[in-house]
Amino acid sequence: MTQTTDAPIDLSWYPLSDAEIRQFDDEGYLIVRKVLDPPTIDRLTEVGDRLMASDRRENRQVSHSDLYDSFRNCVSIDDAFIPLLTNEKILSVVVQLLGAYIQLMTSHLIYKHPDPPGTPNTARLPGWHHDYGRAKKVLGNGVPRILLKCAYYLTDLSKPNSGATLVAPGSNQLVEAIKILEGQTDPLGFIEPGLQPGDCFLFENRTWHAGAANLSPHTRKAVMIGYGYRWVMPMDYRTQSEALLKKLNPLGRYLVGEPFQETPEFHPDDGDSPLAPWCEQHGAPAVRPTC
Repeated sequence: MTQTTDAPIDLSWYPLSDAEIRQFDDEGYLIVRKVLDPPTIDRLTEVGDRLMASDRRENRQVSHSDLYDSFRNCVSIDDAFIPLLTNEKILSVVVQLLGAYIQLMTSHLIYKHPDPPGTPNTARLPGWHHDYGRAKKVLGNGVPRILLKCAYYLTDLSKPNSGATLVAPGSNQLVEAIKILEGQTDPLGFIEPGLQPGDCFLFENRTWHAGAANLSPHTRKAVMIGYGYRWVMPMDYRTQSEALLKKLNPLGRYLVGEPFQETPEFHPDDGDSPLAPWCEQHGAPAVRPTC
């Protein structure tokens, strides 16, 4: 199952501008428009709807009084999700923001159903939080960027209160809990992004975010693919099955933690990465210091 670093990386390079990188560093989020085409959206929606209508319990997570229904490690459940693992546009963006030594942390199909009648537009489920809180429990304040989530939306979130993910720009730089004024629901300066089907919303682990009320008549549908450094434990799997590994290309196998190359000597660094020479080819750092 191991591969050599001579294996070609069949990915296009989608360079971020200095302004886009600076925005992500300063504000903790980035929107990439029109990543998925309509046939892909239709296919993912069909598979997602079928899973949600099933009685499958494995990998399933239902929360917040059944408003949320979801499946963890969805790349292992249906082949339709596998291409998202190595989506050439978003993976290119992720490598420019995290570097080459990364792995899949989570693949999460999430449906948020409409809120009950009478729900105020200030309802937040989940409430304001940041991801991978276990790191703060161990490391204390000042946790670095270690995780980047890429949320592919399958439904129209162009109107307010459609269940989008709210974010607080700049909250990725906080070392204390975010402040919400007395009598308010949200922090100052928060945004509710307007998103179309096929858009991808990226945010990092330190960025405070919350679930907007879904006052529309439609279920909000999304697939969140998370990447993190290879020295961080994945969130919804430990090892992937042999059945899944056989379906992945060399890059996909690398991203789920399989060794990329066997070497006789011990390497004290991050080991070989098929993405490192790809970065070098395009003049981007393979190791990117976190902010």
